[in-house]
Amino acid sequence: MSLHPVWPLWAVVLLLVPLLVFCVWQLVRQRSRRSAWARRTGIAAAIALIAIGPSVTETAATTVQSNAEIFFVVDRTGSMAAEDWNGAQPRLDGVRADMNAIVDAFPGARYSIIAWDSQATQQLPLTTDARAVKSWAETVRTELTSFSTGSQADRPLAALTEALTGAAERRPANVRVVYFLSDGENTNGENSSVNAQLESYAGLAPLVDGGAVLGYGTPEGGRMRVNDGVTAAADAPYIQDPETGTDAISRIDEVTLRTIAEQLGVEYVHRITPDTVEPFTSTVDVADIAGDGRREQVVYRPIVWPGAAIALGLLAWEVFSLARTFPTRREVAR
Repeated sequence: MSLHPVWPLWAVVLLLVPLLVFCVWQLVRQRSRRSAWARRTGIAAAIALIAIGPSVTETAATTVQSNAEIFFVVDRTGSMAAEDWNGAQPRLDGVRADMNAIVDAFPGARYSIIAWDSQATQQLPLTTDARAVKSWAETVRTELTSFSTGSQADRPLAALTEALTGAAERRPANVRVVYFLSDGENTNGENSSVNAQLESYAGLAPLVDGGAVLGYGTPEGGRMRVNDGVTAAADAPYIQDPETGTDAISRIDEVTLRTIAEQLGVEYVHRITPDTVEPFTSTVDVADIAGDGRREQVVYRPIVWPGAAIALGLLAWEVFSLARTFPTRREVAR
């Protein structure tokens, strides 16, 4: 137990101490009314006890808002529906799992989402609302197959540049972490090329303090179901290759993904199973992130009730005693 005054110290010194001294002096001086002044001394002492604030120490966990800004760059082109993640699940399922795990690895951070299909858009501006990120991840689907115009891994470059530049201008001291989630496939309509000439992400390296390029898919590839916006994914037919008339196959382009990782100055990680994200999240040095994103805060809770109970009891006694003297005083006046 410790003392943490409820009243300002000056009020205790200027008001309560003189009051207590006066009551004790009257208690000693007026022997005929010793009971009354003992009661009043007790009231003053009880109020003083409340004022000096005897307190118990409690430890509470509070969320730490870190200085980390996490940017998710998510590929939602048709090839991300290819069923070669964790066996025969869509690649986008892997993206969902990893986004949720990354958010959990950076509690208290600020998060942003940039997604691209036929065009790149910022789906979520920087926010501390982790639930918003997880909700987006749970509901995201690939683009409508009929609207697909191919995929280029440099399509989100302009949007990411704008987001990182703006974040650096607003909070230059913050740590910016980029997670680029894609299969790296580059297609132009029906044609695919692993040697496509892409714009470089190297100019963003000075703005990126950490993160990773996460690759989804396998060299063997997987089939993709049609997304018509109506049919459930499990019931949708597979996309057909117009040249062969068979199910189209999408394959990961690790050359492109490794190149982007090198340009951004982050590592490349191949994600084919729901493994832990710890290897590419624990390496991010964010000074303000503490443990699980929570810190212990010492709280002092004043123990007021004993003093209050004593003061109320003695005050009630005092009022009762004073009330008994009124008839006597009126009789004396007559």
